[in-house]
Amino acid sequence: MRRPELDYLLSTMLDSQPEVSDLLFTVDKPLQVESFGELKSVACDPAIDRLTPFQTEMIALNLMGDNQWHIKDLLQRGSCDTAYTLADKARFRISIFSQRGNYSVVLRKLNTVIPTLEWLNFPDVIRQIPREKTGLVLVTGATGSGKSTTLAAILNEISHTRPVHIITLEDPIEFVHPHALATFNQRELGSDFNTFSHGLRAALRQAPKVILVGEMRDRETIKIALSAAETGHLVLSTLHTVDAGQTINRILGMFETDEQEQLRARLADTLRWVVSQRLVPKVGGGRCALLEIMGSNLRTQETIRLGETEGKTFYEITEASQPFGWRTFDFSALEAYQQGKITEETALLYCTKRGPVTRGIDNIKKSRGESTHRVNSLRMRAVQDIAKPSRPAPPVMLKLK
Repeated sequence: MRRPELDYLLSTMLDSQPEVSDLLFTVDKPLQVESFGELKSVACDPAIDRLTPFQTEMIALNLMGDNQWHIKDLLQRGSCDTAYTLADKARFRISIFSQRGNYSVVLRKLNTVIPTLEWLNFPDVIRQIPREKTGLVLVTGATGSGKSTTLAAILNEISHTRPVHIITLEDPIEFVHPHALATFNQRELGSDFNTFSHGLRAALRQAPKVILVGEMRDRETIKIALSAAETGHLVLSTLHTVDAGQTINRILGMFETDEQEQLRARLADTLRWVVSQRLVPKVGGGRCALLEIMGSNLRTQETIRLGETEGKTFYEITEASQPFGWRTFDFSALEAYQQGKITEETALLYCTKRGPVTRGIDNIKKSRGESTHRVNSLRMRAVQDIAKPSRPAPPVMLKLK
């Protein structure tokens, strides 16, 4: 398979469905795309009913090109990440991996337009993040929950409001930021540095004010990120965690018990914001983001240092700080339901605590004049419909010999 043929396949797959987010190439399956969270097969000419191992390998080699780092990574570790640009049509983040002796390829479509905070329509409290001068900001969530998009919007806001030097360490580069007031230097894992820890250590000698670390994957990266935040840098990064409380616990869990006391103190002093995201189905099609936003105050710092206890959890601290713009997933789910963006079932499926959300939905229904009971119809049974109870059978007497 040659490069023009690959570009034709990618173009066909992109045009096959609205809002394509992922393209999949798997042995013994047809071409597939993910649209609105569902996989759908793609017809092409000539038809490909089932991809062969040779076809997926040729696709993988064309996407990697002559990059020896990615080829070595794939052969030694069984997977590699790279990027690919389809003319002026789209840009992709790619994962190539081995499964059962064959290669599979997943392409995530990236937005070529840099998002803005206005376009994302996030709560106003998010605008405080680009104004931070130092500290650590974490954006968390599952794969595909929009973490990179949120970070790109934050960096775009910094770029247009502050004349600073920004260094990004990414795997791979997703959004290509133009120079505005800020100066961007974007580095890619495999091409410009070999590990996040090495790239981050080098970044400290490159006079940045803002550092983006694509992902904090290991203890060494976390240690250097904390050091950078302590020495006057604003560090932004991501973690694959479901909420703010689990984010803190995941970081602490990467270290030995004898290291945690010092780490808790450092994290309490440097952590500024934790933004967790969940993409949920939207009424009428598409998806919308539910956010959990936790900032830093005396209560969060104390809880990071001493640990969560009954009546003093990160969830309860965030819930108590809602007047300051902080929010839990439950608050976001109720807000989205009240605005008609999501259904009741979706709100209950993606919330953190079903009890408070159920009561909140009932209150919203009452304010609308809607019924809140879950029983659709009740009727009285006629007396004659009720069967008379039968007499119990007489007991069986056993004769003892």
